[in-house]
Amino acid sequence: MRRGRLRWAGLAVVALLVAGCAGEEGGIAAPPDWTPAATPAEPTGSAASGGQSGGRVGPLTPLEVRTLATVRRLDDHPLYEMTYSGPMPAALPRAADAAPPDPAGASPSPLRRPFGCTVFLAAGDPARPVVGRNFDWDANPALLLRTDPPGGPATVSLVDISYLGYDRAHLADLATPEGRRGLLRAPLLPFDGMNSHGLMVGMAADEAGVAARRPDRTVVGSVRIMRLVLDRARTVRDAVAVLDRYDLDFSGGPPLHYLVADRTGASAIVEFVGGRMRVFPRGPQPWQVMVNFQQAASTPASRQADRRWRTATARLAAAGGRLDPPTALTLLRDVRQGHTQWSVAYDLRGQRALLVTSQDYGRVREVAVPGS
Repeated sequence: MRRGRLRWAGLAVVALLVAGCAGEEGGIAAPPDWTPAATPAEPTGSAASGGQSGGRVGPLTPLEVRTLATVRRLDDHPLYEMTYSGPMPAALPRAADAAPPDPAGASPSPLRRPFGCTVFLAAGDPARPVVGRNFDWDANPALLLRTDPPGGPATVSLVDISYLGYDRAHLADLATPEGRRGLLRAPLLPFDGMNSHGLMVGMAADEAGVAARRPDRTVVGSVRIMRLVLDRARTVRDAVAVLDRYDLDFSGGPPLHYLVADRTGASAIVEFVGGRMRVFPRGPQPWQVMVNFQQAASTPASRQADRRWRTATARLAAAGGRLDPPTALTLLRDVRQGHTQWSVAYDLRGQRALLVTSQDYGRVREVAVPGS
């Protein structure tokens, strides 16, 4: 059966699926005086409840038609772009999230080395903190997504749309509005992104991660949580509070850890050690690097043994953490792997990003958060 025909059934697991991507010692748990930011209740919705694009198979609404009319192909990666109109789509119900993987193969590739991903903050220039991010995984189509929902922050994010059913074999489905319908769930799958408050979140695989299970917490998917962070956080403190509000579901893909950073130059790595969330703030040095080992278990020797971590930290130290977006892209080029799918440098104060796909560093695309 074609994956395109299973797209809506497969969306039951999409919110919790993720492709892979993966310091210093002495990580600490969130301090007791770390007051969680107030956040609204987890949105709910399903095909039965008829939420915004919540699995419906009826006629497209005017907002959905407007959204899907913005889809266009930007390059031969292929990279597409879309501007999402209206409120964010409803969350998938947990019963649906627990469904087995799509038999057509919509689940992510099994965890294997090198599964990649590098994320770093360069905050040596307080007026221009920059986050660099390489997404290293399978060669799949990607989507540059802009959102500007009423009452919430605008965002720009990147999505691997093979998890929505649009692998290379099914790109012809994007030729019609009806065939594009699966893209209406794309806001729930940011693989990295930045909001109009200057808050950025990125992830990397952490095979040692074990998610918490607490009776008083709602469980959400490991990619879905990044949308909640983008929609609800202004600062690193807020972002950590959102991550702590939920328990994460790592089924269907590798466990993850996250780097969050904001326009002040603050950052933290958040990971899950033995079922407990641990927070590793940036520290006194004006940079922070996250790759695919767990901060809690690493040592100076093990960190130096990782080429990407060693290269990134040495370059950041030599520059005093001062990298502008083009220089951040140069560092991303130098730590790329053979399967790096995109490189992006987020300018947290400038509300712009520089994006490269397919390791074509001679062709850089500038991306702005809506309204900036």
